[in-house]
Amino acid sequence: MKKYWISIALTFFGFARADGTFSRLPDIPQPFTDPILIKEQASRQASGGAIINLQLTTGHAPKIMEGTLALARAIRLEAETSRFLRELVIIRTAGIVGSEYELNQHYALASACNYPKEKIMAIQNWKTSLLFDEKEKAMLAFVDEMANGGEVKDMTFETFSKFFSPKQIVEISVTVSSYYGNGLLTKALKIKSETDGRVTFPGKC
Repeated sequence: MKKYWISIALTFFGFARADGTFSRLPDIPQPFTDPILIKEQASRQASGGAIINLQLTTGHAPKIMEGTLALARAIRLEAETSRFLRELVIIRTAGIVGSEYELNQHYALASACNYPKEKIMAIQNWKTSLLFDEKEKAMLAFVDEMANGGEVKDMTFETFSKFFSPKQIVEISVTVSSYYGNGLLTKALKIKSETDGRVTFPGKC
């Protein structure tokens, strides 16, 4: 009975929850009216892609969406660390968090970039795999410890820092923290993977 009255109250005040097409939030009415959403949709279309379910969910708060996109694009386009290594970081972080949405996104992107499939599929078991070199293992050890509470051992960091510059260490660390947070968000809001044929990762590798 208590839940019934809570539901009635939420409906009365305009906050009734209804799962949408893209997540557990209701869909944003289209065509968009917010200029930030209109700009993002146009940008995606111009680059040969489509606005993705992550933005179709976080777009309920357009300015927040815009800020997170700026960071995501900096990670993707402005980093010195190789794109392949960053994809290893993203996929491993998403695996630790358990974000099916991010895993689906980045396994598909890795395939589109022609990264070695066997290696990509071995990321979650990198410790026992023979496919990763010492530099990659040092990086993934850092990722594992950072994404599992953030207490990175001195020995782990010392080995990691032999292969990467301070700039690259910051890039990798921010990538972990960003995609860890994204992973939690996609799980909490039950953001669904795109299954309708949309191009969700336009642009070059």
